[in-house]
Parts: sequence; C-alpha cells; structure tokens
Amino acid sequence: MKALVLSGGAGTRLRPFSYSMPKQLIPVAGKPVLVHAVENLHALGITEIGIVVGGHAAEIAAALGDGSRLGVRISYIRQDVPHGLADCVRLARDFLADDDFVMYLGDNVLPGGLAELAEGFLARRPAAHVAVKKVGDPSSFGVVQVDGEGRAVRLWEKPAHPVGDLAIMGVYFFTPAVHEAVAAIRPSARGELEITDAIQVLVSTGHEVRVHEHHGQWWDTGKLEDLLECNRALLDILPPPVAGAVAGAVDDHSELVGPVVLGPGVRIVRSRIVGPAVIGGGSEVVDSALGPYTVIGEECRLSGAGVEDSIVLDRARIRQVRGIRQSVIGRAALVISSPRGGHRLAVGDHTTVEVAAA
Repeated sequence: MKALVLSGGAGTRLRPFSYSMPKQLIPVAGKPVLVHAVENLHALGITEIGIVVGGHAAEIAAALGDGSRLGVRISYIRQDVPHGLADCVRLARDFLADDDFVMYLGDNVLPGGLAELAEGFLARRPAAHVAVKKVGDPSSFGVVQVDGEGRAVRLWEKPAHPVGDLAIMGVYFFTPAVHEAVAAIRPSARGELEITDAIQVLVSTGHEVRVHEHHGQWWDTGKLEDLLECNRALLDILPPPVAGAVAGAVDDHSELVGPVVLGPGVRIVRSRIVGPAVIGGGSEVVDSALGPYTVIGEECRLSGAGVEDSIVLDRARIRQVRGIRQSVIGRAALVISSPRGGHRLAVGDHTTVEVAAA
C-alpha cells in the first residue's frame, strides 16, 4: 500500500502564518503537523509516500527531504493550482500505479494513529473506505449518508443543509477503482474536482464504499484554536522526564516542573518552566516563567517573558512581556513591551509587535 498526503492549498484560515509558510509545517508539540502525518503512515508499514505540494513546495521538501530520516521514501507531486482533492489523485496517477493507497490530508492530526481504519479496509477491501466523525456543524466538511450496514449511500461536499452529522475527516483508503471514478467526474460549482463526487461515482456504479466512524481524537489544524487545542492534547501524552536526561543547561536558580523537553544547547537562566512543555534546540530563556502547554521553537530568545498555552516558532524573541496566553508567535517575530496591546496574539513571521506588560 502507498500513501498520498495532500499539502497544497493556501491555508487562508491560518493567516498571517500561511502567508510565509505552509500550514502543514506549523509545529504542534514541537513537531510539524506534516511530520505527525508521515509518522502515522509509517506506523502502518507504509514506506512509499507521495506528497502533493503547491506554492510552498521548496519549504516542504527542505523540511522532509527524501523521507529517509522518517523511515520512508517521499516523492513530491506538484499541483500548481488547487483544483480539488480528486485532482490530486489524478496528478498522482503515475506514482500510485495500480496499488491500493491511503489519502491523508496533511493538516489532519490523529494522535491514536490509523491502525483501526486500516484494519477495516484490509478486512473487506472495499473500493473506498472513508473515515468520518460526528460534528456539531458538518456544513464545512464533506458529508456522507450511511445505511444500516456501514455502507455509503450518498455524499455531498460542504452542503448548506447537511443530511446527518457525519463529517468526512480527510482520511480515505482506496483501491485502484477510484482512478476510473476520478476520470468520470467534472468540476463542481466551486470549480474543483471533488473527491466526494468521485466516491459517489463508485457508489452509483455498484462498488462497495464503506464508512468508518472514528471515535478517537482528531483535529483539522486549519484554524488557530484547533491548532492550540491539538498542541495541548499531544503535550498531555508527553512521557515523564528521565532523571539525568535533560539536554539543555539549567542554572541553580531555575526550576523545571513536570514533563519538560529541552533540545540540545538550550539555556535556562533564573526561570521557572511548568510542563508539559517543549523548548527547541539553541533557545535561551532568561528571567521568564513558562506555563503548561507551551512549545518554544529553535533559536528563540525569551527575556522577562511569561508564556503559557502557546506556540512560539523558530527564532522568535519575546522581551519583557508577561501574560501571553493562547497565542502563536511566528518565525523571527519580535514581541516587546509597550503601554498598549493585549496578550492573546497571532503574530506573523518577521513581525514586531508591542504589547502591554502584564
């Protein structure tokens, strides 16, 4: 079995960050979202992965390389203009050949992995095996109607008036039968080749399409609030620290409480860090207090800072600002104190922001 990971798209819901970096490379629990996806696929024994990339192709390729660091082989498939999920399958036709494959949206995170979904597909090998989850408002997702035996009856893409509450998550298992279905569809009213339309062709032509309701955790990290919630959940399952295994340098006037992961070259000076928390390699934290659910990227500089429940990306600097909560600070951003501002921040890359000291 192969895998097709979709990592194109503009990421409009994650602006300002997605202006300058692909949303799939924003880190949760100290690791890019896309790496979480590749690790889930590798855990299934999949080693051949095609990644569909768009305008940020070079940055994604620089982050993942050929995949060998993650135990897989990665092929990059270019989609110059986002024309829908089924268009990604069309573009990947040569890579996929006649193999079964799993298609995985690259901004999805499933902490429990894909084993149960894969087992359901392998047990019956339907033409398509679609993961769904009950949500409060399915109108922003694909929606599927299911019969009493777990078979798909009808599918819609982002319906204004959904029938039922089963949202399509963005994890699909397919046999090669899907290629003929993709070739049979035409662009929707949105101008895209919808994967829901291709799956509907499979249903209408008598192929078996099974639906698996997922009861575990799942995040579509396309929005900041979901990104932070996912970060909290993944940090909650950090292993406890191992005695004597702290990679960074912590002075005698500092305190680490709970699970705190320090990267190589980290310096902690006169600071208190309450885990779960991750601090990336080469970062420096001085006269600061970091609360739970905080992730600091690599080569960051924090002085007189107070941060919790937040993600701070590589090379960011925070000076004399406390009370920062539920925030995302972009790469090489500078946050400094000032008589004005607030502390729930979304600061883009290479941006200077002045906020009031708490």
